[in-house]
Amino acid sequence: MPDDRPVPLDEYPVHQVPLSMKHVATGDRNAYDRCIFHLFDHSGRALLILGLGVYPNTGVIDAYATLRTGDTLHAVRASDALGDDRSNLSVGPLRITVEEPLRRLRLTCAADPDDADSLAYDIEWSADFPALWEPHHIQRRGGRLTLEGRRFVQAGGAAGVIRAGGDEIAVTAGEWTATRDRSWGVRPIPGEAAGRLDEDFPTEGFHWIWCPVRFDDRFLMVITQEDADGYRTLNDATLVRPGHPDRQLGWPQADITYRSGTRHPERAVVHLMDPERRGPLELGVETLTSLPLAVGAGYPPADDWQHGTWRGRDWVDRRTYDLADPAEHPPPSSQLRSSRGHPHAAYGVIDHAARFTLGGRVGHGIFEHGTFGRHDPSGFADFGSMAP
Repeated sequence: MPDDRPVPLDEYPVHQVPLSMKHVATGDRNAYDRCIFHLFDHSGRALLILGLGVYPNTGVIDAYATLRTGDTLHAVRASDALGDDRSNLSVGPLRITVEEPLRRLRLTCAADPDDADSLAYDIEWSADFPALWEPHHIQRRGGRLTLEGRRFVQAGGAAGVIRAGGDEIAVTAGEWTATRDRSWGVRPIPGEAAGRLDEDFPTEGFHWIWCPVRFDDRFLMVITQEDADGYRTLNDATLVRPGHPDRQLGWPQADITYRSGTRHPERAVVHLMDPERRGPLELGVETLTSLPLAVGAGYPPADDWQHGTWRGRDWVDRRTYDLADPAEHPPPSSQLRSSRGHPHAAYGVIDHAARFTLGGRVGHGIFEHGTFGRHDPSGFADFGSMAP
């Protein structure tokens, strides 16, 4: 007889379907519920990215933290069997504590007792703006739904301390920006063969910008997703000002200046529209430091660990990467061959801590960017095409 007794969350009137809160309303193995935080100082010295996710239909909970300082990336990853208490947001040394929903959260990573140089932190994250819904995100491949997610994003500040590599970094309110994203739904988990979808609907190209920006008195969120021919499948540019209604800023168009011979953005201008229709607005972007999500953080196409995969009980892995070494982070121009002989690139989405300008204001945020394969508006012809 299956163990299907009530779980702690069943005490609360939060049910959406006639099921225990132990279960989600879909049997899709790719069901997920997770979060990501970005914290960085305004000089670009340090960028910390961390997150936690649960995968109810594979019975996995996992978490990660990655810190970039200079060319060194410190990573901690942990995975375990998913338990019944969904309010316990901890895996191994990594923990997220909701102290006041949508307002204050505590982020902690315990040090490795056998390694004084290991990554550790204790940080309080605080919201400066209300949470903002992102567009409902749906992707299909052929006739199959491969992604359906609901997300909200929020910007604020942080205070606390980070320790790594023998250094102690003070996280100081006013000198650091902190954003977060919560999402849930269905999203591909490794381990399921695509089969016919790979053959009948090969990926020609993909272009993505996800950009939360915090100014002193306002918050701006920009999202674009485009296919190889530039057809836009996701679009948003919303301005949040406390005490004012949210305003949409039109159809964002980004002019990106890439480092020669790469697809690494060094700066950009995102063209927006004034909500009062008084003319165009320009969001200037200057990248400060970067962290590839495929290195340490478990995002595709990481080959050492990816989210939602079973690693056994009480799995914890700590390591450092040298981002100056191409062997640690293959450039997107390196061509690989799959077992079927189809070429694809060693690529991944990269998160850039950045300084932004808008109408005379200076702000800070994340310029998350990925452009793979063909993208006609950018002039990229295929997976091997790079900026001149």
